[in-house]
Amino acid sequence: MNHTTEALRQAFLRYFERQGHQAVASSPLIPQADPTLLFTNAGMNQFKRVFLGEESRAYKRAVTVQKCVRAGGKHNDLENVGYTARHHTFFEMLGNFSFGDYFKAEAIEFGWEFLTKEVGLAKDRLWVTVYKDDDDAASLWKRIGMPDQRIMRFGEKDNFWQMGDTGPCGPCSEIHFDQGTAVPGDDRPNGDGDRVIEIWNLVFMQFNQNDRGERQPLPRPSIDTGMGLERLAAVVQGKHSNYDGDVFAPILHAIGTRTGQRYGANLSSDRSMRVIADHLRAIAFLVADGILPSNEGRGYVLRRILRRAARHGRLLGVSEPFLYDLTGSVALSMGSFYPELRAAADTITEVTQGEEERFIATLDQGLPILNDMVAKAKAAGQPVLAGPEVFKLYDTYGFPMDLIAEACREQGLAVDQEGFDRAIDEQRARARKSASFESEAVSPMLAELSARVPATQFVGYERLQSESVLQAILKGDRLVKEATAGDEIECVLDVTPFYAEGGGQVGDQGVLVGPEGRIEITETVKPLPTMFVHKGRVQSGLVREGDRLQAQVRANTRQDAARNHTATHLVHAALRDLLGPHVKQYGSLVAPNRLRFDFAHFKALSGRDIDEVEAIVNDQIRRNEQVRTQVMGIQDAVAAGALAFFGDKYGEQVRVVTIEEFSKELCGGTHCRHTGEIGLFRILSETGVAAGVRRIEAQTGVGALSALKRLEADVRELSEILKVAPSDLVGRTRKLAAQLKEKERELEELKLKLASGASTDAQVRTIGSVQVHVQRTDGMDMNGMRALADRVRDKLKSGVVALGGVSDDKVSLLVAVTKDLTASIKAGELIKSMAVEVGGTGGGRPELAQAGGKQPEGLPRALEKVFPLVEQALGQ
Repeated sequence: MNHTTEALRQAFLRYFERQGHQAVASSPLIPQADPTLLFTNAGMNQFKRVFLGEESRAYKRAVTVQKCVRAGGKHNDLENVGYTARHHTFFEMLGNFSFGDYFKAEAIEFGWEFLTKEVGLAKDRLWVTVYKDDDDAASLWKRIGMPDQRIMRFGEKDNFWQMGDTGPCGPCSEIHFDQGTAVPGDDRPNGDGDRVIEIWNLVFMQFNQNDRGERQPLPRPSIDTGMGLERLAAVVQGKHSNYDGDVFAPILHAIGTRTGQRYGANLSSDRSMRVIADHLRAIAFLVADGILPSNEGRGYVLRRILRRAARHGRLLGVSEPFLYDLTGSVALSMGSFYPELRAAADTITEVTQGEEERFIATLDQGLPILNDMVAKAKAAGQPVLAGPEVFKLYDTYGFPMDLIAEACREQGLAVDQEGFDRAIDEQRARARKSASFESEAVSPMLAELSARVPATQFVGYERLQSESVLQAILKGDRLVKEATAGDEIECVLDVTPFYAEGGGQVGDQGVLVGPEGRIEITETVKPLPTMFVHKGRVQSGLVREGDRLQAQVRANTRQDAARNHTATHLVHAALRDLLGPHVKQYGSLVAPNRLRFDFAHFKALSGRDIDEVEAIVNDQIRRNEQVRTQVMGIQDAVAAGALAFFGDKYGEQVRVVTIEEFSKELCGGTHCRHTGEIGLFRILSETGVAAGVRRIEAQTGVGALSALKRLEADVRELSEILKVAPSDLVGRTRKLAAQLKEKERELEELKLKLASGASTDAQVRTIGSVQVHVQRTDGMDMNGMRALADRVRDKLKSGVVALGGVSDDKVSLLVAVTKDLTASIKAGELIKSMAVEVGGTGGGRPELAQAGGKQPEGLPRALEKVFPLVEQALGQ
């Protein structure tokens, strides 16, 4: 057969389909609704609940090619990538699975037949390992022709697999391949070196381990296998390194072309090229699956991967952004099987370029300092880089710790990790001491109350009113039996139609009417999963514990909130459709009068993007699509395509809100029944709230209409002021702006001429052979001072220019030095000394520096100080 990676991938799928397996698409790299995993790291992840017996599928046999990342959490291969032949951050795992259908005999037969007949590996180069007392597996291997001497037994470390401390587990059998005497190492499995390598692990899940460590047989034993595609490709292609296989060839070629290096030329550059090739694949797939660089969680892992690749670019002599240019090589190599790479190509490029540009600024600041630290340590014969120094580089310049450690390792140095950790702890202690935080804990009164009153039944999805019993009244921090007009109270009901604040949506308002009194509810919250608390004020009469009340939600505010909540789902879907799958909700506020939606995206939306989002949402409103809600199992919801917000905790049963053919999300909020009820959608603003996080503020319905009316009123008023028709406003405004800009230019020119000709305010002295021009420039801004300095410096040809002026009681200082003098006279050093006189600070480059201050009375001293400073610099 054809032994390309593409052919092997397809051959694996087709073989197991012929054996009755359902081909299942790779799940995303973000494990949906599974908070225990940072990334999908094995083929069995998407079947975890099936193996645990919590979920069933329509098939009992499955085959997958699963994209995986191991670069964070428990499974982290990041540090080994580039230094070994087979470690990767991103890789593809081939797997076949049986959910209580077949067991050891079939799994072993399938594995043997696929490798020896389909792929054509030589039988006499294969070894197998089995668990130490798994006689069944050993016997089955002998039956299909594996010689007894090539079957080896090992203990739990090598040949027993378990999902966690508890749960399904079982022995496994690994298939190994002998690469031959050309590869250093022992001639048998699990020895030293790389000669005999594992290529496929067959896991026989036959036990369930309880919390006491006891293992009981499973009623339906299952099969879970995993084989790295890159490793298999290298073996069948006769390569001793995964990086020498065909899947990496176009990526390494692109790297070589961009960096001017040839893969295979020398060990050092090869290592860096391998790192970049591996990391490019991880970057492309992570961004395509919706992850953006950030300072926490999955985004931080992506940032580390990207920055590590950028640093290895530096080692290859590339100092400018370059990775973004190479992401296309990943799509070229793998896009036919993973179309999401091609669909997200532009996003991958833009995200990579933006992160590279930010990191280059960090490297430019930190690398010279790190290199100096390493040189001093080596010169002093110190094998370890001091922890406090490393911490300063990390804390002050934002230099990543893992890159510091890697740079040290390349120079034969270690990092004082203990000292670094101690400095980190000290900083955290200082931060805790200087900050005050209040934890939001449930009050003891509510906790006690929840133990003795029944859980509140919420009926607000179906209706806006109910007959309820007043179970408890809280006044301040006390439980009371009754409350009278004017009392501020909190109420707990047995049944409520009031939606409690949650999921970004504010709580309902309304009234509670009893036999003798009336309560206005202004806020509804849910401090405990089983308890709704209604906050409000007794408007009239008397209310008592045990009263039967009529609970009535304010219909207009509920409906307005529902409009905004449904619109939020439409906005989310529109953004993902327009910008890409990396867009995901980072927070929201749904109130009756407005909505706020925070989402992951790496740059500001253009005016055209905003218009497009508005158009998409309003189109869905005009379609008047039905908004359906359904309660189902969490895995069924995710399998049906519902968006789960990763990091959120979900129960086994979840509520799915669907707008047909457009949006499907897990959501507990209240919604319109049809999108047409929203009426109108209008974006008010789009801003950035944090790195990689954007915010849209918008209104719907009457609020959106009111916003348009206000805009129309402003347009009319501007038309009257400028005395033009509304249709001519833009043209007239542009003309006025151009005239204003021209007047400002003329004014600056005039100021500059006056300053240049103000000889009474300027002093020019020659110190040694250097001309020094010192001048006071009151009323001139920094732009004007720079322009004046350029003019004077050009006139001097060689010399020093020092300017200082006062404007609005603030002092501005500027020093310029011609390039021929910067070896002895540095503008930054002059400005720092001058700034002291005006109570300020400053700095800059040797040829240009500026400063500010708040003590105008010190300006004459600051300017006069320039002459002796120049004398000192010249050594006179």
